[in-house]
Amino acid sequence: MKRVYNFSAGPAVLPEPVLKKVQEELLNYGESGMSVMELSHRSAPFQNIIEEAQNLLRELLSIPDDYQVVFMQGGASMQFSMIPLNLLGKGQEADYIETGSWSKKAIKEAVKVGKVHTLSPAEPFEIPVYSPEDFSPQSSYVHITSNNTIEGTRFHEYPDTGGIPLVADMSSHILSEKIDVSSFGLIYAGAQKNLGPSGVTVAIIHDRLIGGATDTCPTMLNYDTYVKHDSLFNTPPTFSIYVLKLVLEWVKENGGVEGMQAHNEEKAALLYNCIDESSLFHNPVPEKNRSLMNIPFSTGNEDLNAQFLKEAKAEGFEFLKGHRSVGGMRASLYNAMPLEGVEALVDFMKKFEAKQGGE
Repeated sequence: MKRVYNFSAGPAVLPEPVLKKVQEELLNYGESGMSVMELSHRSAPFQNIIEEAQNLLRELLSIPDDYQVVFMQGGASMQFSMIPLNLLGKGQEADYIETGSWSKKAIKEAVKVGKVHTLSPAEPFEIPVYSPEDFSPQSSYVHITSNNTIEGTRFHEYPDTGGIPLVADMSSHILSEKIDVSSFGLIYAGAQKNLGPSGVTVAIIHDRLIGGATDTCPTMLNYDTYVKHDSLFNTPPTFSIYVLKLVLEWVKENGGVEGMQAHNEEKAALLYNCIDESSLFHNPVPEKNRSLMNIPFSTGNEDLNAQFLKEAKAEGFEFLKGHRSVGGMRASLYNAMPLEGVEALVDFMKKFEAKQGGE
């Protein structure tokens, strides 16, 4: 059966060469006579896998030496609790910028631990520029969701916090465009969008933010546990880390983050241009805040949206339905989505619109 074009927001499309490599090695990894899924996480072959994954991520993102890279489970949702438990000490405060559904969930968990100041943009889909005066001088950190998967928005300029550590949920756009890691205190990302399959979460943490967990912080929610044990305190998601390593190799072979960014800008421009030139489809996001990764669009008519989704599925376009809180459609254009997939979608959209105009 021919592979479809998978526009899911996550778990998302993976590079086809990676899937073929997994298939090739599935029964016998590195002449071990075992599948990666059967390897002990204490074995030399897996030790090499996790070390290579860490080194590749450091190389691709130019991560400074005073940052630690750890692999965990629990997704970004577990990070919502880990961050305040590690960074929000007794009597301390934190600032959270609320720009969408996932930042709201992060705030919900943080207020269970300590005092939180919430900053909310005045307009939906708008993300203003923030400066040091916007934040409390007592804040331990400022938290953002740098790309909003559901709303299709992103920060076009990261907040100037005036030295307060900036913490970012980059789950839906890490490795898609260049970032300066040194501008952040902590970056975290669930893998199931641009890094690999679901099951593993990556955190990149500055040394000064490690070791300050509350006394009541559970062992498995303490960043220090993962750092001291090289992410091997307990059994990690070994298969997910293995596939993540293969994805990182693929990114490196295809121009690194710079190559991904050029590829993603081309894909996004193609789809946004189609929407902007259309008299049927529209996108609600101001141009400066438009995501490269997640592009919502709608006809403005629920019945017509449903018809579009039905016909799109029949043509091999999967998971285009928008999140229930936004409605309409959403195309996620992660690194592994090929240009021809976006070209095919744009062609289908134009034909669909022409057909509506002819009725």
